[in-house]
Amino acid sequence: MEKISLSKTFLAFLKQHWKGILLLGVFAVVFSVIFLLYHLPVEAVLYAALICLIIGLICAGVEFYYYAVRHRRLMTMKRQIIYGLDELPEPRNLAEEDYTALLRIVHEDKIRLISEADAARSDMIEYYTLWAHQIKTPIAAMRLLLQSDESAENKELEAELFKIEQYVEMVLSYLRLDGGSNDFVLREYNLEPIVRQAVRKYAPLFIRKKISLELGSLPCRVLTDEKWLCFVIEQLLSNALKYTSKGKISIYMADEATLVIEDTGIGIAPEDLPRICEKGYTGYNGRTDKKATGIGLYLCKRILTKLSHTLTIRSEVGKGTTVLLGLDHLKLKTE
Repeated sequence: MEKISLSKTFLAFLKQHWKGILLLGVFAVVFSVIFLLYHLPVEAVLYAALICLIIGLICAGVEFYYYAVRHRRLMTMKRQIIYGLDELPEPRNLAEEDYTALLRIVHEDKIRLISEADAARSDMIEYYTLWAHQIKTPIAAMRLLLQSDESAENKELEAELFKIEQYVEMVLSYLRLDGGSNDFVLREYNLEPIVRQAVRKYAPLFIRKKISLELGSLPCRVLTDEKWLCFVIEQLLSNALKYTSKGKISIYMADEATLVIEDTGIGIAPEDLPRICEKGYTGYNGRTDKKATGIGLYLCKRILTKLSHTLTIRSEVGKGTTVLLGLDHLKLKTE
């Protein structure tokens, strides 16, 4: 036990037993007064008081030892109490029995509430996962119907349908990420095919918005999960396209392990930059756009953290945004 903790424990021990200590002092004074009134030898009082003091100190030392052991055991349980109360010290009096019984009732009620919340959450995740998978069928049917007629109106509808598909994918990714299952499979991949896969998906939007793409050489092998990293890159491209009305989007390597996605869009306000990866935070651009959810960058940050990658965003209002993906992995860093 640390010295500071021991001193705090000793002060708490004295505070708990101050009435008994005060009572012993009062008894000593009473005996002293009586001995003086009857003109008895004071040495007898001092001798008896010394013997009682020694015995009292021994008893107090033993009591403090057990008090400190119980305190340390309870402090250890603070980190383990969620698993059960089996390690709780046995009560030594009626009051402690009452407190222990109350604690067990509260703990059992807490476990019941946690179980109910987990069951409700599991049902909700199961429902929304089923919904997200089922909605893909009518989306695919609508796409086939729209592709049967190459009219300008159908092109617009197809673009909106693409957005719906992206929102469904975001829902599925959110559910998988919070579902408690380990959906990450780490392997070493070439980065360029992953980036090109994301770019191909958004090629119609590049063409529709007349935004040029500069795709540099990506001679990088990265230890990652292909599906999740592709999802992150897709989200970053989606944001770049959403807030870029003219100009270009550039994708290149800043160094051997840093992927850069740079746009010439409206940029991000300085006060929004520290919070843009928070859940539900949309910032000035999101409030202006009225359609932002504040979930995309939040998911990206969580996914990259699980992959041991990093996300850095630099931006200037009116000049564009630069996103840097640090693709070093913890395993690679230790080699």
